[in-house]
Order: sequence, then structure tokens, then C-alpha cells
Amino acid sequence: MHRRRTTTTTTTITRATSRATRTAAVVGVLFALPGLAGCGGGGLTPGTAAVLDGRRIPVDAVEARVAALRHAPGGVSADARWETEGPARRAVTELVLDAVVARAVADRGPAVAEAEVAAARAEEERRLGGAGRLARALAAQGVPAGAIDDRLGRELGIRRLAATAGADADTPAGDAAVRRILAATATALHLRVNPRYGTWDPDRAALAPAARPRPTG
Repeated sequence: MHRRRTTTTTTTITRATSRATRTAAVVGVLFALPGLAGCGGGGLTPGTAAVLDGRRIPVDAVEARVAALRHAPGGVSADARWETEGPARRAVTELVLDAVVARAVADRGPAVAEAEVAAARAEEERRLGGAGRLARALAAQGVPAGAIDDRLGRELGIRRLAATAGADADTPAGDAAVRRILAATATALHLRVNPRYGTWDPDRAALAPAARPRPTG
């Protein structure tokens, strides 16, 4: 696996999101980390979108996520980055992020409790003005209604990882601490991605379209 250092990158989040949702800016650096750069998808079994530590993310899960977003208010075309990246590539990115962060938290403990996720969701709904507005805000980021708890749990996990290093996830020090933790976790998971969804682009912190071969002659 090719490794190289990159500059710190963050995802731009609208001001309407809360402290918990702003953690997406920290999570967004994951795919710029050395532990994930250049991982290939050779040898994957049919119907597999990605593999982490031998556990498959099936193509069916990716397609189901995209289908859900196509019917969600605010989904798919509401966000310029989401539209540029492509629904399937964005879906794979989100699913892999969930798996890597969950492993990092599990390795360090304690796990994020369901009650914590429920409380975070209730607070987001209260602040944004209802469940529908929360769903639309996250759909624009590529998160369907059925994955809202996963996203909130991931963001709480990121904050917990920063706290284990004695830092705040919203600060440069916290960002750097989380990057180190996730780099180590990603290396241990041996991520591989199906080439149909592209290749990891460390500079964009996401999947990029696979390069097309140049015509000869």
C-alpha cells in the first residue's frame, strides 16, 4: 500500500448544523490519511463494494443507500459535492467511514451507547426544528433517513477518540489526534475497494473516479 502524508483537509459544513454534526469536518479527513491512500481492490469477490479486515460491504448495501437517497427530500442533487462525487462513490465513502470509526472506538472504548445516539438525535431535531429538517440536512450530505443514527454515532465516536487523546475534536490538536488514531486503525483493517467505485484520492479525502486508460495510436 502506498503511503504519503497530506495536508489537513476538512469538509465544509453549513452553519445550520450543530456541534455534533460539525464533527463531519473532522471525520472527512479520514481518507486523506496514509493508512488508506492507494489501497486497491484486487481479488474482491463478486458483489463486494469494499472489504475491511475480511468483512464485506456488499454492493447491495451501496445500491440500497443510493435508492433511498433518490427518494429523500434534499438528497442526491441538493449538495454540489454529493452530485460531483457521484451517489455510489459517496455511499461507499460513508459506509467505509462508519466501519473504520466504529473499529477505532471499539479498540479504545467505551463504545457509544444507543442512549447517547438517541439523545444526540433528539437535540438535533429540537435545534433544527423537527425530524424532517434533520433528515433533509443529512440527506444533502449523502446520509439517508435509515442511516441517521449511524452518522450521529460516528460523530460521537470521533469526539470520543479525540477525548482519549486529551483533545477537542473541533481543534487542530484534536483533528491531528483523530487522524493518527484513524490512520493506525485503517492500516490494521487492510481496506480494499471495488475499482468500479473508483480509487482513493487522498487530496480530496474521498473516492475519485477510476482513471480511464489513454487511447493508443
